[in-house]
Amino acid sequence: MLSQVDLTSSDWPSRFPRLFEETYVDYADARIAYSSGLAPDDLVARLHVVAVTEQHEVVVCRSAEGWRFLPGGTREPGESLRELARRQLLEEAGAVLVGPVIQFSAHRVTSEREHPYRPHLPHPLAYWAYAVGRVRVAGPPANPPDGETVVEVLTLPAPQAAAYLDAGEDPIHADVLRHADELGLLRGSF
Repeated sequence: MLSQVDLTSSDWPSRFPRLFEETYVDYADARIAYSSGLAPDDLVARLHVVAVTEQHEVVVCRSAEGWRFLPGGTREPGESLRELARRQLLEEAGAVLVGPVIQFSAHRVTSEREHPYRPHLPHPLAYWAYAVGRVRVAGPPANPPDGETVVEVLTLPAPQAAAYLDAGEDPIHADVLRHADELGLLRGSF
């Protein structure tokens, strides 16, 4: 599937200026820059998944603090990207991965902190990766004590899911979702 789409189109930054604009992220004390394509596996610190149901709807979440996002989070020591996706989908969306995880883009992250967020994470250069994957929502989010408290999980058609994410504090995930959709990754047979 990925070989059939143009991940490196020079047109993407003009179509998604908010997404491709280099920016500073306060909570991470880092500069981020978005790009299409794969991030080096050993440098991926976080992964968020455009989780697509059998009905071609996208899973979106809202935390107790009001954040709206695609399910995902920080990598644990020794965790593969597939294991990370599987764990985060269960924790934040109560969703079970039922197919491959296909990475399609990432934010390149340059930290301005002296030390990494967690000792096992790459530093000062890391990536926040984005992938698509087929899921089945099996129950409520697990909400582990050391994670976010997710209070809402919705499955929506892609345009409504993007609008939902746009209404949150940080609409970047809305554009990540739109980018995946325009790449043709939401209806593929992955």
